[in-house]
Amino acid sequence: MKNVLKNSKKGFLMVIMMTTLLSFANEVSSFNIKNETTRTALGLDYVKPGNLLSIKDSNGVILHKEVIQATGIFSTGFDLTMLPDGTYSFEVDKGLEISMIPFSVKSGLVLFEKEKEAIIHKPHTRVEGNVVYVNKLALEEQMLKIYIYSTAFDEETLLHSETIENTTNIQKVYRLKGLEDGSHKIVFHTDGREYVKHI
Repeated sequence: MKNVLKNSKKGFLMVIMMTTLLSFANEVSSFNIKNETTRTALGLDYVKPGNLLSIKDSNGVILHKEVIQATGIFSTGFDLTMLPDGTYSFEVDKGLEISMIPFSVKSGLVLFEKEKEAIIHKPHTRVEGNVVYVNKLALEEQMLKIYIYSTAFDEETLLHSETIENTTNIQKVYRLKGLEDGSHKIVFHTDGREYVKHI
């Protein structure tokens, strides 16, 4: 009977934690996890197969990576209390955007803070013939640096570079010679990250 009550309490606690984190895309609640609770339940809404869930430390080192196979709601659990004291983040890469849920660990306590949640919009490229279209949503007018290279004969030659800032909707068009050969590379720097597109 004691085991039944003990397991019921654990199950009830897991349901509360799942409810707290469910639909992080819109809300993430702050809460502490005590040492006796060794699992953090994470629930994600609106996921698709191929979305990538990862846990990173403050240096960007990936501690856990998993490809989501589900459509709709995805849930999983982690023991975050064993991580060294520091700051970390859950990241969900959904193709054109990355949702970041930062958390910290201190003495086995895990704290999620809603005000630090962020969505990063990645640059999108589309190629038609020898024309490249670049789009990026920059709601906080984040700077975007673009470098276009020719990569013929295993050598990279910088063809064009520019920095775009002070706009929320970046739209650029580039006409590149010999683009059909697949011998170009575009490197984007924005939001403290680098994205590379081979075309």
